[in-house]
Amino acid sequence: MTNVGLKLQDPASSDEASHVLSEVRGQVGLITLNRPRALNALSLSMIRALTQCLLAWRDDARVKAVAIRGSNKSGPFGAFCAGGDIRFFHQAALAGDPALEDFFTEEYALNHLIHSYPKPFVAFMDGIVMGGGMGIAQGAKVRIVTQRTKMAMPETNIGWFPDVGGGYFLSRCPGHTGEWLALTGEILGPAAALALGLADVHFDATELPSAWEALAQLNFDHATAIDSWVAMYSIAAPAYSTGARGQIDHYFGLDSVAAMVQALEADADEWAQATAVTLRQRSPLMLQVTLEQIRRARSLSLADDLRMERDMVHHCFAPRHLGCSAGQSETVEGIRALAVDKDNTPHWNPARIEDVTPAMVAPFFSSPWTPQTHPLRALK
Repeated sequence: MTNVGLKLQDPASSDEASHVLSEVRGQVGLITLNRPRALNALSLSMIRALTQCLLAWRDDARVKAVAIRGSNKSGPFGAFCAGGDIRFFHQAALAGDPALEDFFTEEYALNHLIHSYPKPFVAFMDGIVMGGGMGIAQGAKVRIVTQRTKMAMPETNIGWFPDVGGGYFLSRCPGHTGEWLALTGEILGPAAALALGLADVHFDATELPSAWEALAQLNFDHATAIDSWVAMYSIAAPAYSTGARGQIDHYFGLDSVAAMVQALEADADEWAQATAVTLRQRSPLMLQVTLEQIRRARSLSLADDLRMERDMVHHCFAPRHLGCSAGQSETVEGIRALAVDKDNTPHWNPARIEDVTPAMVAPFFSSPWTPQTHPLRALK
């Protein structure tokens, strides 16, 4: 395979460049995320490589479709992408590195490019598919899950919110399951992903190498090429138990996170109690910000949702309305506790869900830019 993109526009080392491998075989552009030791977590260099590759193939008449997969330490597949590089976020925020702003602007533009891509885009969502990995995969025409898929938007674990278009695709899950997934970071298997509209087909993980090779052999002069390929490899997913679906819609349809938690704690049911414990561990402020995000996003286009999320990013790392510096933000504190010091004892401010006020939440949705100067103003 040959590497695409970095050497033309990014001063990345050759090691960083090898994190995105690409080639054209037959009529298909094939991409492998190749940073297995970091579970293919996205760096700015990788985002730039992906963007340049997809733009080149978009305008290349020889390329009729694109497919993307991840890799594990043993080779292709086994892991898709665990998200963005949160250690970089932490370091860049503390250092005032402007590359942090570039990361999110360029990542969200990449997400939009994939959602609007004019050629079939196939995502092999095998293994871990979280955060930024979901941002890459959810815009695909064919979203493949396997028995190894572990899918989530776990950002509230680190005092963050489900970005990369998460407001858009989670808010369109049935009922109030989007709020549930956004607030709890619940991990989904293949059956749940399919049932909630976050995947399209189920393949056997052992057949992925064969499916990848067969995809590269397709003749796209036949209009049904992709559909026939999917039918060849698709298998029935395990049955999805609705489980607590009624409870999810009831509790996660309430007006505020405080109301949700108090109602869950008043319910003796084991699921309700466990869910309340999970929510009590998250940043109270960012839970309420996330709830507002999902509910606003229901009426937004993808482009407008991404612009809103870009505004939110700015306030996460510059929470001046809270009298805090970047180093005192919920996000930097959450990453510190989870991934840097690993003490798993974040000091949230405020500490209690009941102490979050509308005045703390509303400024996250106030854009620091005008429509003409917004970094994502070009998205349609």
